[in-house]
Amino acid sequence: MNRYMKRMGQVILGLLLCAAFELTALPAQAQTGGEALYKSKCAGCHAADGSGNSPAGKAMGVPDLSSPVLQKKTDAELIDSTTNGKGKMPAYKGKLTDDQIKGLVAYIRTLAKP
Repeated sequence: MNRYMKRMGQVILGLLLCAAFELTALPAQAQTGGEALYKSKCAGCHAADGSGNSPAGKAMGVPDLSSPVLQKKTDAELIDSTTNGKGKMPAYKGKLTDDQIKGLVAYIRTLAKP
């Protein structure tokens, strides 16, 4: 019985460690997914660094995503702009899932100027 209890303890510990690893990996996975989507859907206009300093961005006057003004917007505001479009920016409703849009917003937060 003692060996059985020790083995069960090891199994439970292993499961807890796996769960902890998965939970800590989720933000990195979301960021990576958000970063990939940003590069494929947004960087053409907003530039890789979010500055809007691209030929298309300059022509359309896109906002600097790293600016304090934009970074002060709530996640809900950024999600709404991405989902429904704003100005010349197209709507991504139906093209991206809600989780993908949230991942984009999370990535945009990483572009903030220090």
